[in-house]
Amino acid sequence: MIMLQSIRRRAFPTLPVFLSNKPGRIVALGFLVLIAVVAASASLLPHDAYRQDLLHRNSSPSITHILGTDELGRDMLARLAVGARVSLIVAATSTLAAVLIGIAVGAIAGYKRGWVDSLCMRFVDSMYAFPDTLFAILIAGIVKGHLNQASTVFFKPVAVLYNLSGGLFGVFLTLSFTSWLVCARLVRAEVVILRSAEYVAAAKLAGATDAFVMWRHILPNCLPVIIVAATFVVPSAILLEAGLSFLGVGVDPPTPSWGAMIASGVRSMQSYPHLLITPAIVVGLTLLSVNVIGDALREHFDPSFRSHGGATS
Repeated sequence: MIMLQSIRRRAFPTLPVFLSNKPGRIVALGFLVLIAVVAASASLLPHDAYRQDLLHRNSSPSITHILGTDELGRDMLARLAVGARVSLIVAATSTLAAVLIGIAVGAIAGYKRGWVDSLCMRFVDSMYAFPDTLFAILIAGIVKGHLNQASTVFFKPVAVLYNLSGGLFGVFLTLSFTSWLVCARLVRAEVVILRSAEYVAAAKLAGATDAFVMWRHILPNCLPVIIVAATFVVPSAILLEAGLSFLGVGVDPPTPSWGAMIASGVRSMQSYPHLLITPAIVVGLTLLSVNVIGDALREHFDPSFRSHGGATS
């Protein structure tokens, strides 16, 4: 119990301690908070992200349109705000699903060992054999094709969710299927160590079932590893969603997406560079901020991470 309590205290650092004398973390956290606030208040902005104004197409940044307009006269700031909402929703939901899948696979493999462990880990290794982006494009194409033309009783509810979400549900499924591998490996490695701990042996001698031991003793002690795994998944999910939308297999138009905005800007980059530069900078700064916070969390849970090149700012 003492070990469990000490780990739980370390798993939740207070904000002043987490940000103390770390200007890089403060800036990164501030930027992420700003993105979240802008995404939450997208409907309160003076311009509608979907309203077209063909008389003011490709306008440069001005007082009326702070970040300019796109090729259809839609306000770039409003579309970036809605795109931020899309990216954050997809990143949060797909990360949650991927972490849950990874916990289930990694915990079962690490606790059962033997042929169960070998089967699960060989499947994980086979998944690693495919490039993430290529595998995601393949799944996204299959999902969009089947859900748009779903006629069976099983696929009809899924297709309804897909259409109501403007394609977000398809991206969620794609990212959930491709982002759980890191979490599964990290959790499995931690469970292999914890299953040999004395308090686990004592619980078994006291008559505790495997499910009780896993839920009450092992998984709570895996919490730091799970949080670290999530810090790997979040930036990958944001980048992969942007990449899928850039290639046209992500969120369905006219729903704004950072990746789709970059793809649109590429076609006009010579004449109207702000259409490409603005969303690209937002994506880059968001990924950088998430990675800084992720490195800080990994450093907190594993002090040796600092000595291996972890973030110190």
